[in-house]
Amino acid sequence: MRMRALQFVCAFVAVVAAGSAASAADYARYESRQTVFRGYTGALPACGDERVLGHIAGRFASRERGYWGSSLELAGFSRTRELGYRSWGAEFIPRRFCAARVVTTDGRKRSVYYEIGEGFAFAGAGWDVNWCVTGLDRNLAYAPGCKMARP
Repeated sequence: MRMRALQFVCAFVAVVAAGSAASAADYARYESRQTVFRGYTGALPACGDERVLGHIAGRFASRERGYWGSSLELAGFSRTRELGYRSWGAEFIPRRFCAARVVTTDGRKRSVYYEIGEGFAFAGAGWDVNWCVTGLDRNLAYAPGCKMARP
């Protein structure tokens, strides 16, 4: 009985592995890469824009309360700077990569890395921000050391 089950599993794996590989973006199929990404303007707020920083601070506080049961908040931003704009090329979704220093309410100075992306908002309507605060990426989504939030 065990041998029969093992044969079935091996046969199933062989069939799945023999299937055609998925191709994410076959650029060779299109005459121009720009036709694939129609509709992006590239108009993104600056790294130090108050709307962006307020968005990060608000979502950080909400995440700390909701997921981690912490009262930690971002008290202030300084030294905001751009790390890259459309770093991967003009044919990709427009993104602005940024970094800043923040002071958290526990008095510690930390770095925050964030990307502002066009079409990142709900249903692709507008810009949104993905961010990571060093030392507070508890679920390691941007590990190691928020490296995955940078260009």
